[in-house]
Amino acid sequence: MSTVTKKELIDQIADATGQKRVVVKNICQAFLDNIIVELGRGNRLEFRDFGVFEVKQRRARRAQNPKTLEQVWVPPKRTVKFKVGRLMKQTLSDADAADAAALSFDHDGPDGANKPANQDDQNAA
Repeated sequence: MSTVTKKELIDQIADATGQKRVVVKNICQAFLDNIIVELGRGNRLEFRDFGVFEVKQRRARRAQNPKTLEQVWVPPKRTVKFKVGRLMKQTLSDADAADAAALSFDHDGPDGANKPANQDDQNAA
């Protein structure tokens, strides 16, 4: 698994659409900026098959500083929750199934013949 940056995504979209990189960059940045603005307003963003972003209020709580063991008051705050959409969930589960299939490879030899399980079988062959 590797990290894909915004620049790499912009390059991929520009190549796929034939648009100039600068145009794609401006559109992507405007899209991300609008997501931030809408979430800042407390709005729920729903992208069919992709997922849903929504703002959740976390309640105030007491926590403990692990170094000093001192009790600390943590104020309430808003955070963003993302719920995976149907198509993304399906794509991720398909990728998991492909990974599992790759791990359950056949234990045959390079020529396709089964290797003997122990030395006695090897002598009998």
